[in-house]
Amino acid sequence: MPRGSKKSYTSKQKRQAEHIEEGYEKRGVGKKTAEARAWATVNKSTGGGKKSGSGRGKKVNKSPMRKGGKSGGRKKAR
Repeated sequence: MPRGSKKSYTSKQKRQAEHIEEGYEKRGVGKKTAEARAWATVNKSTGGGKKSGSGRGKKVNKSPMRKGGKSGGRKKAR
């Protein structure tokens, strides 16, 4: 599978990345950067693309998703 292929990701992960990307774009981040950051966030929280087969799942770490947001950005700017 070539680098950058999103074939091994679940539809839920793709949807998450899309929503995260939209959030970054609303905050003024460029299209390419927003996409890269969104996939980095999904990878960090879910451990990358999910492979098929039972018993291969991992717990989702939601801390990278909580890290961003309007209030977090304002506090860091101070």
